[in-house]
Amino acid sequence: MKKIALFLMLSLLIALTFGAPAFAHFQTIYTEESALEKGKQINLKMVFTHPFEAGHTMDIGRDETGKIYRPKAFGVMHKSRKKDLLKELKPIMFRSLTNKGKAFEANYKLRGMGDFVFYFDPAPYYEASEDIYIEHVTKMIVNVAGAPTDWDTEVGLPVEIVPLDKPYALWTGNVFRGVVKCNGVPVPDIEIEVEYMNHDIIGNAFAERAKVEAPQDAFITQTIKADSNGVFTFGIPKAGWWGFAALGAGGEQTYKGKELSLDAVIWIQARDME
Repeated sequence: MKKIALFLMLSLLIALTFGAPAFAHFQTIYTEESALEKGKQINLKMVFTHPFEAGHTMDIGRDETGKIYRPKAFGVMHKSRKKDLLKELKPIMFRSLTNKGKAFEANYKLRGMGDFVFYFDPAPYYEASEDIYIEHVTKMIVNVAGAPTDWDTEVGLPVEIVPLDKPYALWTGNVFRGVVKCNGVPVPDIEIEVEYMNHDIIGNAFAERAKVEAPQDAFITQTIKADSNGVFTFGIPKAGWWGFAALGAGGEQTYKGKELSLDAVIWIQARDME
């Protein structure tokens, strides 16, 4: 009987480890609107989470020992000029539907017309379930008054997704294209995970109500691949925020003796045509 019980416990452990769906981590730079008529002060939230399910939120920059490291970079590029905003970051606790995690927010006054390319590079996060570190180098673009300036300009990040379509001027049903780059060079045939922000953000928390229900787990984190030139295309089925994460865009990397997945992330916003 003891052998049978042990066998059942091992079988359950294997099923939980390999059979349970593993939903994708996404670093966010979130603000309410990406296309504004005029400049104003906006709030930005940097949260490391599972956006479709409003699931487990991770402590940004936490290493294997539990120590929290400050982000490497946070800034904005406007008319090809970059401004360091690291000092503007304020720690917050962000609540998902299942837990709280350490995150950041910042307020920024948009002055003038054009594109404001926000970028955030956190310290690597240790993911115990995979025994690896994850670093999501993330971009999000806000436009003021419809004047295009920087939306397709490279920031110069170690890895980044350079949009081929304005990420703030997309109707539902449009396609979004981007090219994945590492140190300015396109990364061929790379895998990209895509998730929809399925819950509104209210204050420092996800709203409980979901916008859609996935018919099956494969729809939660969709997977697409770039072509030989690092270019990918995605048809947008619903209005709202969509995140794209190019996994391992930085190639083979290590951090503190463990594998580091250096990933490029971009967020886009689509709207319904009414």
